[in-house]
Amino acid sequence: MHSPKKVAPVIALLVIAVLINYVDRGNLALTAPLLAREWGMSTSRLGVLLSAFFWTYVLLQVPMGWLVDRFSASSMLAAGFLAWSAATAFTGLARGFATLLGMRLLLGVGEAVIFPASSKIFSECLEEKDRGLANGLLVAAIRWGTAVGAFGGGLLMAHFGWRKTFLAIGLVSLLWLPAWQRWKPRRLIYEPPLPARELPSFSAILRRRPFWGASIGHLGENYLLYLLMSWLPFYLIHERHLSTTAMAWTAGMIYAIDSTAAIVTGRIADLWIRRGAGACSARKWPMVVGLLIAVVSLLGCAVAGPKTWLPFLAGAAVGCGTASSGVYAIPQTLAGPQLAGRWVGMQNCVANIAGIVAPVLTGFLVERTGHFSAALTFAAAIAAVGALAWVFGVRSSDEPNPLSDVALVESC
Repeated sequence: MHSPKKVAPVIALLVIAVLINYVDRGNLALTAPLLAREWGMSTSRLGVLLSAFFWTYVLLQVPMGWLVDRFSASSMLAAGFLAWSAATAFTGLARGFATLLGMRLLLGVGEAVIFPASSKIFSECLEEKDRGLANGLLVAAIRWGTAVGAFGGGLLMAHFGWRKTFLAIGLVSLLWLPAWQRWKPRRLIYEPPLPARELPSFSAILRRRPFWGASIGHLGENYLLYLLMSWLPFYLIHERHLSTTAMAWTAGMIYAIDSTAAIVTGRIADLWIRRGAGACSARKWPMVVGLLIAVVSLLGCAVAGPKTWLPFLAGAAVGCGTASSGVYAIPQTLAGPQLAGRWVGMQNCVANIAGIVAPVLTGFLVERTGHFSAALTFAAAIAAVGALAWVFGVRSSDEPNPLSDVALVESC
């Protein structure tokens, strides 16, 4: 294993890659009003474009997990990064609906590799006691990318138009690749003892209780994350009647609270592990607390008045960030370095169903009721289910013995 300082360039580049990942996947939402005006595109076609990314992204999580376990995670990540940057750049050259749809599908193909590959790299290069902070930074980058894309991308589009913005972001992002080539992990730092038989199959992972506990727990956090990513600006303006400027500052604050909570919680879990706590327990219980905070805050936000909604919304951000801190770290423990890629790929496939459902269902509920109370209450229910999944699906006995190192028994 490397020390965190020696692996710092790798961690930094993975954090930057996730940030770029979320800038690229969110840019089309900013372009939707422009496409509707310039091309006369219907809302139904816009809806297809906005959801198309998840078609390939979700479907390819499992194959990407297998590929990063079978081949070099570093090389697979570089190939995926090249694909999604090219998709972003060529979006700026699109002349019709079919081309835009193709680029969104390609974007999903490229971006599907990021979390299986990063989890594989962390499980190989970092000791258990150092993974919390690294994974906390990774999930914080999701929020940073959303904020940068929403506000930085919006300003660029306002000044230069959406075509030049997509082209510039896609081309400038390619500067990441030479840096990755320079600092990427060159070889396995940690080589666990190989089992005498073949590695467990996908079906073997699917039969394990901790997999479903982690997947449903991750989905519970993801639902709230995608609700905030998709609807927070609209909520602030239409439900809380903020100006555009006040909305920008408030949304930025919420994303900052969310990302800070993820980093701090990951670091605290690392410190507990160094003091002798089990890895699963040290990472699971803070996430359970985070989801429960989110439940209370969302329910409070659903009934809050004009003077009380902001503290509840900030509480939901704290809960979301805290609940995300270990969603990739626990699979790295349970699967081990040899199978971290495929476990995370399968888990991410389940968890990102929330990315398909949350934006659409929230819009439907708001349209039917005229306000966000029902949508926030439903998100609270999903968060509660996620907390129960962590409690009963991933138990304190699920500690050492990674799946790739031992027989398939319920000890891990």
